Amino acid sequence: MNEFYLEATPKTPKLHFNKESGEFEISGRSIPENSIEFYKPVINWLDNYIDNPNANTLLVIKLEYFNTSSSKCLVEILRRLERLNSSHKVDVKWCYEEEDEDMQESGEDFKEIIKLPIEMVIISD
Repeated sequence: MNEFYLEATPKTPKLHFNKESGEFEISGRSIPENSIEFYKPVINWLDNYIDNPNANTLLVIKLEYFNTSSSKCLVEILRRLERLNSSHKVDVKWCYEEEDEDMQESGEDFKEIIKLPIEMVIISD
Protein backbone atom coordinates (compact mmCIF):
# COMPACT_ATOMS: atom_id res chain seq x y z
CA MET A 1 0.00 0.00 0.00
CA ASN A 2 2.99 2.33 0.42
CA GLU A 3 3.49 2.87 -3.28
CA PHE A 4 1.76 2.42 -6.61
CA TYR A 5 4.11 2.50 -9.59
CA LEU A 6 3.69 1.77 -13.29
CA GLU A 7 6.39 2.58 -15.83
CA ALA A 8 5.32 4.65 -18.86
CA THR A 9 4.78 2.98 -22.23
CA PRO A 10 4.17 4.64 -25.62
CA LYS A 11 0.41 4.50 -24.88
CA THR A 12 0.23 4.76 -21.09
CA PRO A 13 1.58 7.29 -18.59
CA LYS A 14 3.94 6.73 -15.72
CA LEU A 15 1.92 6.48 -12.53
CA HIS A 16 3.87 7.01 -9.32
CA PHE A 17 1.78 7.39 -6.18
CA ASN A 18 3.89 7.41 -3.00
CA LYS A 19 2.07 7.16 0.34
CA GLU A 20 5.17 7.91 2.39
CA SER A 21 5.88 11.28 0.73
CA GLY A 22 2.28 12.10 -0.24
CA GLU A 23 3.58 12.92 -3.73
CA PHE A 24 1.79 11.54 -6.76
CA GLU A 25 2.75 11.85 -10.44
CA ILE A 26 0.99 11.13 -13.71
CA SER A 27 3.28 11.78 -16.68
CA GLY A 28 3.67 10.91 -20.34
CA ARG A 29 0.98 9.98 -22.86
CA SER A 30 -2.39 8.54 -21.88
CA ILE A 31 -4.03 6.74 -24.79
CA PRO A 32 -4.59 3.22 -23.42
CA GLU A 33 -6.86 0.77 -25.26
CA ASN A 34 -9.14 0.67 -22.21
CA SER A 35 -8.68 3.69 -19.93
CA ILE A 36 -11.06 2.42 -17.26
CA GLU A 37 -9.16 -0.85 -16.89
CA PHE A 38 -5.80 0.93 -16.98
CA TYR A 39 -6.69 3.47 -14.27
CA LYS A 40 -8.77 1.11 -12.09
CA PRO A 41 -5.83 -0.17 -9.96
CA VAL A 42 -4.57 3.34 -9.16
CA ILE A 43 -8.09 4.54 -8.35
CA ASN A 44 -8.48 1.58 -5.97
CA TRP A 45 -5.08 2.41 -4.43
CA LEU A 46 -6.22 6.02 -4.03
CA ASP A 47 -9.44 4.89 -2.29
CA ASN A 48 -7.26 3.06 0.27
CA TYR A 49 -4.96 6.07 0.61
CA ILE A 50 -7.92 8.34 1.37
CA ASP A 51 -8.80 6.11 4.34
CA ASN A 52 -5.41 6.95 5.89
CA PRO A 53 -3.92 9.94 4.03
CA ASN A 54 -0.89 12.09 4.68
CA ALA A 55 -1.45 15.59 6.06
CA ASN A 56 -0.31 16.98 2.67
CA THR A 57 -0.84 15.47 -0.76
CA LEU A 58 0.62 16.75 -4.02
CA LEU A 59 -0.43 15.48 -7.45
CA VAL A 60 1.80 16.50 -10.36
CA ILE A 61 0.29 15.98 -13.82
CA LYS A 62 2.77 16.21 -16.71
CA LEU A 63 0.88 14.77 -19.66
CA GLU A 64 1.93 15.33 -23.25
CA TYR A 65 -1.40 14.09 -24.55
CA PHE A 66 -4.48 12.25 -23.30
CA ASN A 67 -7.61 10.94 -24.98
CA THR A 68 -11.22 11.56 -23.96
CA SER A 69 -11.60 8.34 -22.00
CA SER A 70 -8.40 9.15 -20.06
CA SER A 71 -9.81 12.57 -19.18
CA LYS A 72 -12.80 10.87 -17.54
CA CYS A 73 -10.40 8.79 -15.43
CA LEU A 74 -8.42 11.91 -14.51
CA VAL A 75 -11.67 13.48 -13.33
CA GLU A 76 -12.27 10.39 -11.15
CA ILE A 77 -8.83 10.80 -9.57
CA LEU A 78 -9.28 14.54 -9.07
CA ARG A 79 -12.79 14.09 -7.60
CA ARG A 80 -11.37 11.73 -4.97
CA LEU A 81 -8.68 14.26 -4.10
CA GLU A 82 -11.34 16.97 -4.03
CA ARG A 83 -13.19 15.03 -1.31
CA LEU A 84 -9.93 14.50 0.59
CA ASN A 85 -9.22 18.24 0.38
CA SER A 86 -12.14 18.94 2.74
CA SER A 87 -10.08 17.49 5.62
CA HIS A 88 -6.45 17.45 4.37
CA LYS A 89 -4.27 19.74 2.26
CA VAL A 90 -4.22 18.72 -1.40
CA ASP A 91 -2.36 20.56 -4.16
CA VAL A 92 -2.26 19.84 -7.87
CA LYS A 93 0.37 21.03 -10.34
CA TRP A 94 -0.71 20.89 -13.97
CA CYS A 95 2.50 21.02 -16.03
CA TYR A 96 2.52 21.81 -19.74
CA GLU A 97 5.01 22.99 -22.33
CA GLU A 98 4.86 26.69 -23.13
CA GLU A 99 3.74 26.22 -26.71
CA ASP A 100 1.21 23.46 -25.93
CA GLU A 101 -2.05 25.42 -25.91
CA ASP A 102 -4.17 22.25 -25.88
CA MET A 103 -2.65 21.01 -22.62
CA GLN A 104 -2.88 24.48 -21.12
CA GLU A 105 -6.59 24.68 -22.03
CA SER A 106 -7.17 21.20 -20.62
CA GLY A 107 -5.63 22.26 -17.31
CA GLU A 108 -7.77 25.41 -17.26
CA ASP A 109 -10.86 23.27 -17.94
CA PHE A 110 -10.03 21.00 -14.99
CA LYS A 111 -9.55 24.09 -12.80
CA GLU A 112 -13.11 25.14 -13.64
CA ILE A 113 -14.79 21.82 -12.83
CA ILE A 114 -12.67 20.58 -9.91
CA LYS A 115 -12.64 22.38 -6.57
CA LEU A 116 -8.94 21.96 -5.86
CA PRO A 117 -6.01 24.37 -5.91
CA ILE A 118 -4.57 23.61 -9.36
CA GLU A 119 -1.38 25.48 -10.16
CA MET A 120 -0.58 25.87 -13.84
CA VAL A 121 3.15 25.26 -14.34
CA ILE A 122 4.91 26.07 -17.62
CA ILE A 123 7.73 23.70 -18.54
CA SER A 124 10.38 25.44 -20.59
CA ASP A 125 13.09 23.60 -22.47
